[in-house]
Amino acid sequence: MTEYGRGHGSEPWHPEDPLFGDQGWGGQQAASGQSPYGGQPQYYPQQPQQPHPQQSYGGQQQGGYPQHDGQQGGYPQHGGQQQGGYPQHDYNGGWDTGQQPAYGAGPDPYGGQPAAYDAERPDPYNTPDAYPPPQPPGRRREAPRENPDWDPGPDQGEHAFFASGRDDEDDDYDDEPPRGGRGRGRGRSERRGRGGKKRRSGCACLVVTLVFAGGLGGVGYFGYQFYQDRFGSAADYEGNGNADKQVSVEIPKGAGGSQIGSLLEEKGVVKSADAFVNAQAKDPKGLSIQAGVYLLNTEMSGEAAVTMMLDPKSRNNLMVNPGWRNNQVYEQIDKRLEQPKGSTRKYVKEHWKELGLPEWAKNPHKDVKDPLEGFLYPGSYPVAKGMKTEDILKKMVDDAKQAYSGYNLEGKAKELKVKDPLQLLTVASLVQSEGNNKSDYEKIARVVYNRMVPGNAETAGLLDFDSTVNYLKGESKLATGSVDELRKIKDPYNTYKIYGLPPGPISNPGKEAFEAALSPAKGKWYYFVSINANETLFAETNAQHERNRQKYLDEQKKNQ
Repeated sequence: MTEYGRGHGSEPWHPEDPLFGDQGWGGQQAASGQSPYGGQPQYYPQQPQQPHPQQSYGGQQQGGYPQHDGQQGGYPQHGGQQQGGYPQHDYNGGWDTGQQPAYGAGPDPYGGQPAAYDAERPDPYNTPDAYPPPQPPGRRREAPRENPDWDPGPDQGEHAFFASGRDDEDDDYDDEPPRGGRGRGRGRSERRGRGGKKRRSGCACLVVTLVFAGGLGGVGYFGYQFYQDRFGSAADYEGNGNADKQVSVEIPKGAGGSQIGSLLEEKGVVKSADAFVNAQAKDPKGLSIQAGVYLLNTEMSGEAAVTMMLDPKSRNNLMVNPGWRNNQVYEQIDKRLEQPKGSTRKYVKEHWKELGLPEWAKNPHKDVKDPLEGFLYPGSYPVAKGMKTEDILKKMVDDAKQAYSGYNLEGKAKELKVKDPLQLLTVASLVQSEGNNKSDYEKIARVVYNRMVPGNAETAGLLDFDSTVNYLKGESKLATGSVDELRKIKDPYNTYKIYGLPPGPISNPGKEAFEAALSPAKGKWYYFVSINANETLFAETNAQHERNRQKYLDEQKKNQ
């Protein structure tokens, strides 16, 4: 925005101006021949008539702003010549480059005005904050610049917060008439600058004092809290707690001391997490606390809680061992959840499809006894009263699915000439049930694959595994009966009668047995017999196998 008297810009419009808001030729116009400012005297210099060098409209304009359509003080007129006023814009492009009258040259451009600048002028808008008329260059006064500091100094007043009001010496201020239509605000400022007094409010000082005192109190409080947190003793119970009121606490895998302490505090085992953390740090075996479910006393000291959690008896986890059948797992779940025997088996029979089996296991053979067999992965699982059967089973199945997903099961099945990944898992379950150690697992896996070849000279495709007979009977015996008797049992899992693999797994194999089924040893073995827990004998022919069986019988006699 151009300052008055310094350029050729127009005077800002006032909201009560009749033409306020007019953005172009289509806005509200003053009547022809009338000033848009309500007939008030104009405060702009009348300049000698001068044609615009690039004016294309023709017509004339006289005085004030460029006129439009015969209006004075309005916009440029269409038609006629341009006279006086400010230089006109060339609407065909570019600015006026003609000579303009300079101040001081020729007659006084401010002559002939209705009133001198130093006299009272009427407010054309009748508002207290109207813009003052422009001043000639020689009579302008720079407006006092505002001091941005919070204390403006003696000449510019003070903040209302610290001002108590006017002094008695300011009483004559009210009698001073307004000057230049600017109201009384300036007179107040000038009077104060000449001799006004300042008084600080006692209330304001009191507020500042209270704020300062409150800040010191807050700093002291938080400082004390910081000291207590860092150097003060942690809240703790005494003794071994209440054994009559025990609770189960599940510690997740990877939990650190502070997380364990928080869980114990939530359950009421310890009074504070810090008490447990401090006790754990002092115990040499404190960091060996494992994940699982613990049955603990309530209101124990941190030291007693650490000692109890290090005792294996306090762990309430269900340990699924490699080679366990699902029946064993179901029994343990029922026992730990304190629910009727057979509840878990019944749930599996009705909801096994909802437990998250991998795609290649969702359509098992029609003769499969338990679709979850082989998928309750060996490991330690938290099982305690209040937990849900389905949540426990889902966790076991998820662990199995994750463990099996790390192998190219589809490719391995084709390589080993079996139908699908489920048959690979079945081979692994046989290896787990028949073997004792890793070195035996790979050879036993080779025996399985060799015997599965239809029409082989030794077994003709029969596996003849006692472990499958024990599975269908729900037993675990070394002496399953004579071969002739076994071949009479009609069951899809009886490998003395059916050729090839049973319909599904017969146990939950561990990692070593599973990997042995995927990568069997190289050999031509068809037979094996375990002499003891540390020795298994393998043979390629039946004659060799009979000699090995005799060694087995001799070993049994020694142990009787």
